[in-house]
Amino acid sequence: MQSFYLSAGRALVIKATEIILLDISTVAKNKIQLVCTDCGADYAKWQGQCTECKAWNTLKEFREAKDPTGRPNFAQDERFQGYTGSQAGVQTLSAVDLADQTRIVTGIGEFDRVLGGGLVPGSAVLIGGHPGAGKSTLLLQTLCHLASEHSVLYVTGEESVQQIALRAQRLNLPRDDLKILCETSVARITEVAKELDPKILVIDSIQVMFAPDVDSAPGSVSQVRESAAWLTRFAKQTGTILIMVGHVTKDGTLAGPKVLEHMIDASVMLESSADSRYRTLRAIKNRFGAVNELGVFAMLDSGMKEVKNPSSIFLNRSDAASSGSIVTVVWEGTRPMLIEFQALVDGTTMGHPRRVAVGLDANRLNMLLAILNRHGGVFTGDQDVFINVVGGVRVTETAADLASVLAILSSLRDRPLPNEWIAFGEIGLNGEVRPVPNGQERIVEAAKHGFKKAIVPLGNKPRKPIEGITVLAVKSLDEALKHLRDE
Repeated sequence: MQSFYLSAGRALVIKATEIILLDISTVAKNKIQLVCTDCGADYAKWQGQCTECKAWNTLKEFREAKDPTGRPNFAQDERFQGYTGSQAGVQTLSAVDLADQTRIVTGIGEFDRVLGGGLVPGSAVLIGGHPGAGKSTLLLQTLCHLASEHSVLYVTGEESVQQIALRAQRLNLPRDDLKILCETSVARITEVAKELDPKILVIDSIQVMFAPDVDSAPGSVSQVRESAAWLTRFAKQTGTILIMVGHVTKDGTLAGPKVLEHMIDASVMLESSADSRYRTLRAIKNRFGAVNELGVFAMLDSGMKEVKNPSSIFLNRSDAASSGSIVTVVWEGTRPMLIEFQALVDGTTMGHPRRVAVGLDANRLNMLLAILNRHGGVFTGDQDVFINVVGGVRVTETAADLASVLAILSSLRDRPLPNEWIAFGEIGLNGEVRPVPNGQERIVEAAKHGFKKAIVPLGNKPRKPIEGITVLAVKSLDEALKHLRDE
């Protein structure tokens, strides 16, 4: 057999008995790439380290679909005409019909807060968390109540339908209206969804789903990426609310390619500690609401119960004042939250002192200790420093700098701070105390919980006195330490 390449992407194949003219432009290609599972960067060949995120041994083989054009086009189905996802015509923003974008309220206030007010039609939401955090429990509670008013399809790939039914029975949830399907093929799932036309489609979990046109095992980079793309396209073109459950790795990041977070509209993470019954639901990405919004739940025998006043569970302090403890006000999404900081400073028995931060960035702790030495005259180079955020909450904003420094100094000098004190503010490298957003709202929240004195940046000093609380405005770290020494 001989082959001759012609122009315009054609090939002439001569066999012993026949001549075949092939159009090689239509031959399906199976392109192989290497994708970083942490950041989603693509590479043509393998290498030990990802040059984008500097992670080692994270490049996995990714095979693109053999026939990407062969996927179903849900927009052509007459049952789904009228959704915004199926309208390909160009139009102005003022002409876009927003009548169909009414949010669906889940009925769980903390869940709705994290989502930005409810579920948006045609959106794709990813819920991640450690095994046992309560992802399936929270979703089952939500769906069982929504199923009485909306068509809901729950697709499980890890558990049997009997296990889901037993959990619903144990939680005493209504089971008459919720539709459930045990399936892992996204092609079969979308076919069933086209027949049932659900308003909400839940995939538990995306790591066990597989696309039939991808030659790799479920859970691989290729399958996770293609399965999520397939389901997201279905949601966008049919107006279905898609909720996908995702696993997390040992270090707490979402398993699978990082590019998965770019496909979806909202990514929320359900976090928990091994010794706590409380769960925190945090929005990492949200196109329809505030990022870093926080919802708090309590895991009970009856399921997940929302905590409407999270500050109350993080302020379970003893009546007697203790050294190294102070309360700060952090801003989570759209509301203030009072959290206790605890510090322990002790003489080191090793050549290098330890710096341990739980719930706080360890690098920021080292920076604060350097500022405290340079501009506060407090040397901790021969001391082990431990700092903990009570309640298992992770604080990422810089407003906790002042409280961290005061707690460290209180433990070092063994001088307790009064229980009715709070402090917040960002500390710069020159020792200045910088203002933080929503300063007055933080002070008002502290006054509601009975705090009598607040050490705040000068830029956050309220114009009018706030009833029940005395505000001490400072512009430098030295002024803040002076108030501590005078106490």
